Amino acid sequence: QMRSKGYDIPVIFITAYGSFDSAVEALRLGAYDYITKPFEPETVIHTIQHALEHKKLTEENIYLKEELQRKSGFEELIGDAGCMKKVYALIEKVAQSKVPVLLRGESGTGKELVARAIHKRSGRKDKNFVVINCGALPETLLESEIFGHEKGAFTGADKKKLGIFEVGNEGTIFLDEIGDLSLSVQMKLLRFLQSEEFIRVGGIAPIKVDVRIISATNKNLEKLIEEKKFRDDLYYRINTVSINIPPLRDRKDDIPLLIDHFLKKYSKEDNVPLKKVSTEVFRIICEYPWRGNVRELENLIRAVLVLSKENIIKIEDLPPVIRRINSHDASSQEHNDISLSSSGSEQKETFSFKQIREKAEKEYLIYILRQAQGNITRASKLAGLSRRHFYDKLQQYGIEPRKLRIGNF
Repeated sequence: QMRSKGYDIPVIFITAYGSFDSAVEALRLGAYDYITKPFEPETVIHTIQHALEHKKLTEENIYLKEELQRKSGFEELIGDAGCMKKVYALIEKVAQSKVPVLLRGESGTGKELVARAIHKRSGRKDKNFVVINCGALPETLLESEIFGHEKGAFTGADKKKLGIFEVGNEGTIFLDEIGDLSLSVQMKLLRFLQSEEFIRVGGIAPIKVDVRIISATNKNLEKLIEEKKFRDDLYYRINTVSINIPPLRDRKDDIPLLIDHFLKKYSKEDNVPLKKVSTEVFRIICEYPWRGNVRELENLIRAVLVLSKENIIKIEDLPPVIRRINSHDASSQEHNDISLSSSGSEQKETFSFKQIREKAEKEYLIYILRQAQGNITRASKLAGLSRRHFYDKLQQYGIEPRKLRIGNF
């Protein structure tokens, strides 16, 4: 009865019946210990002292466990910059509620990591965290992934499939790139957010679930609303709280921390010796614009860690597009790329702005593909382009992704 009313105090059971059965029953009901009559006063004092010490240790263990869980939510979010501290503060504020959160930021800034941090610090942390990229699948498949489908719902549906809402019931659903949803799927998602019920594709019975929705986008949803490409009522549903994830160029003070983190992480994961970066490489990395943000930096560190031959990562270990941030390399390369000898004469050939831009674009695309180990989807994210736009660029320059694996870096 005391436990049920919230009294968390040690209980010592005193009985005149010293049978084994009564002792077991007392302990089963939650007593710390039991004392049989007759007893000495010293026995009671010692038992009480032990009970209080046990309670203190229990409280300390609970505190340490909660503190560990609290800190573990940020293990992959590296950074002490002021703009990141604002992100951490917002994570703390929204984690325990069910309020819908919209994460906004460029590709590669770590929106999924923020979503996971919110989940890990919530009451749903022991339930599923389910991720779906809304821009990675065609509409028909995406609808099936989200809502599930019944057997025979369409050609190839030879068995029932649970959607992410059922798989993630009582947990958290992360809708990445929500700005890529078609209007028809937007409508069905809105209906679910209003009722917390949905119907599988090909089904008739509504299914009710309890999930927390976190969405993310690198697009201007307000502009999409003006263009009639995104529903304003859905926007208001998912945008109860908005968290802006800063690009890496706005938190360059965090680059040293990120370099150190990725070196240690991939030294362990890829089973290679831990290495350091030279002073010059460090300067170049800090000055590079990082259009692909943290993800691009992470891929670079992993690649040079694996491929560099010495314990110190040097300038020659970097890809050309990053090396050129070095003023000497830049001026030298500019001379080689822009002014070329023609027919062995001293006359230099001058290239148009379009030619120079195309050359730079092609080299950048090749570099990004190598960073992504030839994976078009990952490379397009690094570049901050849609997969279709990125693929069209590859076609334009005749670049074959399969030839650009990490081994050919």
